[in-house]
Amino acid sequence: MAIEAGNETGGHRRIRLGMVGGGQGAFIGAVHRIAFRIDDQFELVAGALASDPARAMASARELGIAADRAYGGYEEMARAEAARPDGIEAVSIVTPNHMHGPVAKAFLAAGIHVICDKPLTTGVTEAEELAALVKKTGKVFVVTHNYAGYPMIRQARAMVASGDLGEIRLVQAEYLQDWLTERLEATGQKQAAWRTDPARSGAGGCIGDIGTHAYHLACFVSGLELDELLAQLSTFVPGRLLDDDVQILLRWKGGAKGLLWASQVAVGNENGLKLRVHGTKGGLEWAQSDPNYLWFTPYGQPKRLLTRGGAGALPEAGRVTRVPSGHPEGYLEGFATIYAEAARAIRAATSGVKPDPAVIYPTVHDGLAGMKFIDAAVRSSAANGAWVRVDR
Repeated sequence: MAIEAGNETGGHRRIRLGMVGGGQGAFIGAVHRIAFRIDDQFELVAGALASDPARAMASARELGIAADRAYGGYEEMARAEAARPDGIEAVSIVTPNHMHGPVAKAFLAAGIHVICDKPLTTGVTEAEELAALVKKTGKVFVVTHNYAGYPMIRQARAMVASGDLGEIRLVQAEYLQDWLTERLEATGQKQAAWRTDPARSGAGGCIGDIGTHAYHLACFVSGLELDELLAQLSTFVPGRLLDDDVQILLRWKGGAKGLLWASQVAVGNENGLKLRVHGTKGGLEWAQSDPNYLWFTPYGQPKRLLTRGGAGALPEAGRVTRVPSGHPEGYLEGFATIYAEAARAIRAATSGVKPDPAVIYPTVHDGLAGMKFIDAAVRSSAANGAWVRVDR
């Protein structure tokens, strides 16, 4: 039984980490902090945790960050930390979408590795600029598409790559929620307010918030690249400024077809993320509600249940498995895997070597692909559901 993801300190000191965003009242910031602590690879030593300086300082005190490393703004933080001999080595960006690009650019320019929430930016041009800056600086850039960290997703990816499914024909992904069924943003609820605000979220609402997760998962497992799509972006709740339901037909390069449905008004669904991949020799099905299980059906044979840590589990799944089979691992552990992979990549970069080929994490290029996906979907829907190319 391999329990590798949580036992890699090996005498290494923790990586000094800063955080931008994620202060009092934030949801995703707390998730990131739990995740990077699971494998004990990072130490949070600095932060610009809120746009309001007073709230930023109060948030830092609650997290035990020293007063001289609690900053009122990210630009001040980037300058000050870059100048310190004990400055941060990486920054975690957990702000609303519109700040991802500016914050990432500031820290890359300061020579600091970046771990950034999705989507990468609010537009393709800014995402392309960010990708160019990553190439120029040579810094590690990780996008926290956390579902790529689940062991059975790693299993599925390895099975597709090894040809167990044959030539891929069909890829279907869905991510369904119901928390925005009513106009929650009008009540002042913080998470709903910024996610439905074009100025802070970008051109996409549901598609940027959870549609990009489903899209990245489909690409990550299938290994395919998207060629064209036909999208219908709907806004069902009166007064809402961005889409809350997304239905998209997909044409992958090489001839495979697909479907993606993401919704935040599908009553009865909490976080219903599912993936199906079908080829000429077999099919796979995975659902986040049972993340430790992967269904595999070889053509003409009975359906088989593969379990995390169980018989048939591949090394690709085993290296990100923390506990024996039968003990559930889920959302937080998947998130932690992305941070563990980031730590491996950062340590390799610090040593001037390439990371082990087994180290996999979503990169700035995955983030750019997500922005092109959003852009193409918005263009297609605006053209009454026309087929459009993702790379224009």
